[in-house]
Amino acid sequence: MSSSEKKLDPRIGLDVGTSRIVMARRVDNEIEYRSQLNAFVRIPASPLTASVLRKEGIPHTIDGSDVVIYGDQAEKFANIFHVETRRPMQNGALNPSEPDGPAVIREIISLLIGDQKARPGEKMCVSMPGSPLGSSDDLTFHESVVRQIVTDFGYEVSTINEGLAVVYSDLAESNYTGIGVSCGGGMCNVCFAYLSVPVVSFSISQAGDFVDTNTATATGEVATRIRMFKEKDFSFNGASGDKIQRALTIYYDEVIRHLVTAMNCAFSDNRALPKLDRPVPVVLSGGSSIPRGFRERFEKALRQSAFPVPVSDVLLAADPLHSTAKGALVSLLAD
Repeated sequence: MSSSEKKLDPRIGLDVGTSRIVMARRVDNEIEYRSQLNAFVRIPASPLTASVLRKEGIPHTIDGSDVVIYGDQAEKFANIFHVETRRPMQNGALNPSEPDGPAVIREIISLLIGDQKARPGEKMCVSMPGSPLGSSDDLTFHESVVRQIVTDFGYEVSTINEGLAVVYSDLAESNYTGIGVSCGGGMCNVCFAYLSVPVVSFSISQAGDFVDTNTATATGEVATRIRMFKEKDFSFNGASGDKIQRALTIYYDEVIRHLVTAMNCAFSDNRALPKLDRPVPVVLSGGSSIPRGFRERFEKALRQSAFPVPVSDVLLAADPLHSTAKGALVSLLAD
């Protein structure tokens, strides 16, 4: 069946993450995904460079004397020139030290959804991080800017908490009751929902970027190369003579420890928790949850703690990289 014959549902779920931006859309009766790295690099511009990039189909813009290369190709060019990619977002929200961030996010979203404006009434649901636990950081600016970017494409915009989106994506069998944990690049987001209604939600800023940055410092590498190695080769395999493997394990364990401590704090201090007649599942998603052994390590730490909510199973999402975008789409499909 050609793409012109496919039945395309206009509703879109969008996960605007620190590491990647992911789009979910229903085509025929299946959900299809597109994603791009939420990053960019600048290289010197010349007429020849711009011409070659156009011929190669490499997404870019011209900004004065620079070419801005964004999305998946940014990592490739950063690796070639041994420099760090630049990130429009930091710790789950817009990066205040990158004034070009909103423009880059706009370009990446355009690359995912296409240049054509939405028709009246077409909807998009966008993931938003939870409030940082124990912090006064305000996410109003981040949400307002991202809303405006999507609105400029012509969509009616709704938002969903990132942890709740994980519940919607992976906990249908428990009637959307359980704890969704999204371990991304800039944040870990947690949401406890009861029959689809969010009860407790929060975020912490230690996540994948924390692992990459500290491992890079400990090993003398650049964080971009650490991230590429982590996503391709890393797993928890016990004692290892490889210094990168050792450092990754150390800092991943620190993230898990901090996450479990935060969950205990947030749930113990909340008096609005419903009285449960059975244990609830926990589902892990996000790129930082993918390494082999992460789920087992997290479950061991959670069960050894004094976590106040009875837990049945600790599960890895069926599709960890796309879980948040899928959950955002599910919220629209159920509307």
